[in-house]
Amino acid sequence: MAHVAEWKKEEVKDIKSLIDSHGVVGVVDLLNIPAKQMQQMRKSLIDKAKIKMSKKNLIDLAFKESDSKMNITELAPYMEGQPAIIFTDLNPFKLFKILDNSKTPAPAKVGAIATADIVVPAGDTGFEPGPFLGELQQIGIPAKIDKKKIVVSKDTVVVKVGEVVSKNVANALIRMNINPMEVGINLRAVYEDETIYTSDLLNIDGDKIIRDIKSAFQSALNLSINGSIPTKDTISPIINNAFNKAMSLAINATIVNDKTSETLISLANSRMLSLAYQLTNVENALDEELLNKVSRIPVTSTTTVSEEESNNNDDEEEEEESTEEDVTAGLGVLFG
Repeated sequence: MAHVAEWKKEEVKDIKSLIDSHGVVGVVDLLNIPAKQMQQMRKSLIDKAKIKMSKKNLIDLAFKESDSKMNITELAPYMEGQPAIIFTDLNPFKLFKILDNSKTPAPAKVGAIATADIVVPAGDTGFEPGPFLGELQQIGIPAKIDKKKIVVSKDTVVVKVGEVVSKNVANALIRMNINPMEVGINLRAVYEDETIYTSDLLNIDGDKIIRDIKSAFQSALNLSINGSIPTKDTISPIINNAFNKAMSLAINATIVNDKTSETLISLANSRMLSLAYQLTNVENALDEELLNKVSRIPVTSTTTVSEEESNNNDDEEEEEESTEEDVTAGLGVLFG
């Protein structure tokens, strides 16, 4: 049996202890993160999470020997680049958001793979005419001289997503102070309660989720109200709808009670004034009191009332006979 160095045993023991003492265990990739930025990220995670760097085989061994977390060995395939383990009791989605928000812009390095299209925006580069103009044109950027400055004519994609950044492109981007890359801790996968969450599952828009939940609740509420399904949230709107429909039916059928009398009187008064307005040119048709009331009615509103009455009269005459029995039957149910 091969001898195992004591420090390796202690390292595995330390990782296992961290696994046992935290509810959430994740695999992160620290590749290409400068030491200075790494220190800043560690400080931002104080009291929130702990990052442990170690050899892949020792981390894998700690996973296999862990008794407190079933299925945690399923994290092993996600150890890529320069892997490390992160330990926390935060919700996995919250942890992902914290790490994602901590990422900072960085220059494009030669040989790096673009994670998104790298675009050089249109506008003044700030450079005076010189060799740099040819360098830009050589990498496909439509540049020209305008007012003694090198200007990019239009937004130009110099590296498409998934492509490798060339030396010429990297140098040009650095000179223009364009930092298209992001430097940060990449969370590959997280273990919680025997479940593995990969980065694509953790990358959600929290605001959109809240909007979708609110929209779903409103749709369910509307369906419940329209379907007259009583719940603690819908009972009041359902009763209000029923009351409004009963009021509308009673008013249209001229049923007088303590709820409809004021509205019916107001409608009758409006119709009376509308009719009186049409008789203002007929000699001795109106007494002095009516003439005074009609004279105070705005012409536009009176005309509108008259037109509505005229349009409604024909409909009322046609429907009066056919609806009389139905209205009486409906009122019998509503008012006993």
